[in-house]
Parts: sequence; C-alpha cells; structure tokens
Amino acid sequence: MQSVRERESAPPPTGGRHRSSHRRERPRRRGRTQLVAALVTAGLLGSAVFLLVDGGRGETTASAPRPRGTVRTSAPAPEPTPTATPTPAGSPSSTPTPTPTPPASSPAPTSTEIDVPATGPGTFVTARAGGAKVGRGARLLRYVVQVESGLDVSPDQAANEIEDILAAPRGWTRNGVSSFQLVSAGQPYDLKVKIATPGTADALCWAGIRQDTHGEYNCEIPDGVVVNLKRWVKGSPTFDGPIHEYRALIVNHEMGHFLDYTHQTCAGPGQLAPVMMQQIKGLHGCVANAWPYDKNGDLVSGPPA
Repeated sequence: MQSVRERESAPPPTGGRHRSSHRRERPRRRGRTQLVAALVTAGLLGSAVFLLVDGGRGETTASAPRPRGTVRTSAPAPEPTPTATPTPAGSPSSTPTPTPTPPASSPAPTSTEIDVPATGPGTFVTARAGGAKVGRGARLLRYVVQVESGLDVSPDQAANEIEDILAAPRGWTRNGVSSFQLVSAGQPYDLKVKIATPGTADALCWAGIRQDTHGEYNCEIPDGVVVNLKRWVKGSPTFDGPIHEYRALIVNHEMGHFLDYTHQTCAGPGQLAPVMMQQIKGLHGCVANAWPYDKNGDLVSGPPA
C-alpha cells in the first residue's frame, strides 16, 4: 500500500485518464477555505467577546478570553459612600448653642422707693462733697448739705444734685451778681441746706421763723434752708415734670430768699410761674416752672404776692 507522499509524487499511469491539476488541487482548496472560515469565525467571536467586555458594563469573569493586543480595562469604581463633611472650626452648627442670658441686675432705686418716715431723730449727717465756685458774681454763698440721720438719701449724692441745680444756665448765677460754692464738712460756710423728715422740718421751721409747715412745706430759716423729705421724694401734685425739676424749684425758691427776693404770684394765664411763687399752693393760670430765668435769659417775675 502506498503512502500519501508516494501517491502524490508517483507519475500518472500510462494510458489511463489524465486528471487535471485543477481536479487534484480542489480538496486542498476546500481545506484552506475551511481553515480561513474557522479563523474568521474565531476572530468574530473574539471581537464579540471584546465588545461585550470593553463596550458593555465590564461585568465578566476573570477567565474570559481576551483578543491579543487589547488593553485591559478595570471594572468601574464603586460609587463612594457619602460621608458627613466636617464643620470647619468657628463655623456655626445647624443648632447653635444658645448664649446664656446674664442675670438681670437690680434696678437703681427710684425716688418713689425712698421711705419717708413721719419724723426722725433730729440729728444730721453732713456731706463730705465739695466743689468749685459756680457763677462770676461777687456775692458768694458757701453752703453745706445735711441729711437727717437714718434716711435713704445719700448726703453726698444730694449735695452733688444741689450743686448741679445752682450751676445751671437758667439758675441764679445768670444775674451776674450771685455765685455759689459747695463746701465739705468741717469747712467754713454761710448757710446749711437740710433735708429732713416732715416732723423734723415742721419743728425747724417753727423754731426758725414761727411758720407752721403742716408736714408739707419747705422753709427758709436764718441759718439755712429746710427741705421737707416728702417734697424731695414725691414732688408736688401741681408740678407736672420729673422729680429733678421739682427739686430745682425747691432749691431755687429757697435760695432766692437768701438773695432778698420775696414771694410773687402769676403774671397772667399761660405764662411761666415765677420761681418765687408758692406753686405748690396753686398756679393760678400759670405754667409750672422751676427756674429763675427763661430760655431767652429773661427773669421770670410777677406781681408781689
């Protein structure tokens, strides 16, 4: 039996039918065609796998074949898990911590909270406050301020308030004749300004000028001024204004007596009441006023009472 090699290389038999080379090569071409088809098929399958891996979502196993020359692509990174962003230092948080409210301080006592006893011991505490001369007048009145013992009124504070009243532009220094100076305890003085309970004020006014003040009024006595504590604290029902204004009326009225001014009355309806008018006893058509001079610098006066 001949091998394939021997058959292909042996010469054709003599006198037999001659086979063309075309017929003899056909089986070989069929084999090549099948080989090409197999390669093409393999290439198409490889491309399909490549497209599924690279062109899709990449969801394939590690053992899937990849065509040569392709670039390995990594699976898409998983979406990051949201994390809370830290709040920068100093930035306000969503729920700020409330600022603690400081405890409210107790309000300063008002004049109406000062106790007004009916009477007192009759002894006095002299303020240690002193000040410079106010006014340019040659007639100087030096004064000390005294408060009856045991009262809720500070002698020094009362002295400073009286000093401010006498130094005011509409006060008595505007006359160009008078000047005043607050002096401290132990210093020489010309008169005293005493703040006393109603009972003590009545006793001092009666002893000084034989005037019955009925526990309601102030007075001027030979050695000074007596201010009824009730008036200093509560003012007057005929005076519509702050308590400091009424205290100015008290001081200016009594100091006016030391400047030789006597009582006056209303000059006409609607006009300012003179400071030397006893306004607590009625205004008689005038407007309550605490100052000797008006805003224009004119002396407010009226007929003698």
